[in-house]
Amino acid sequence: MHYQGSGLITNLVNREYIVKMNYFVFGTNDMPKAVGFYDKIFEGAGVNKVQDEGRMTLWMGDGFMFALAEPFDENDATVGNGTMIGLNLDSSAEVDLIHSKAISLGAKSEGDPSIRSGRYSAYFRDLDGNKVCVFE
Repeated sequence: MHYQGSGLITNLVNREYIVKMNYFVFGTNDMPKAVGFYDKIFEGAGVNKVQDEGRMTLWMGDGFMFALAEPFDENDATVGNGTMIGLNLDSSAEVDLIHSKAISLGAKSEGDPSIRSGRYSAYFRDLDGNKVCVFE
């Protein structure tokens, strides 16, 4: 892969790339109750709570991340509101490419590509309103 000019985009478009599921977020209206439940579910599973502050609690294990979140828009969590799938890509260029492609196909941007929590990522809602994060 080369990184000069628009050749990178051409190179990415003309090759296959791997997409991996990396994490999943469920919305909640009662964070303490939900955290207590998942603390018990993950007990002894090699999954550790790594963040427990603000509107999000995050657990990690080998090749696994799961989080609970109070919805960012401050509305009640419902099926789909606060729920997001994360797709792990191999490079920031692939994040840019997939985000741009999604928008060109009618998706709504929920966050342009940038560094968030130490990872290069971008967000969009698909045509049905499902939230998707693509990240490196």
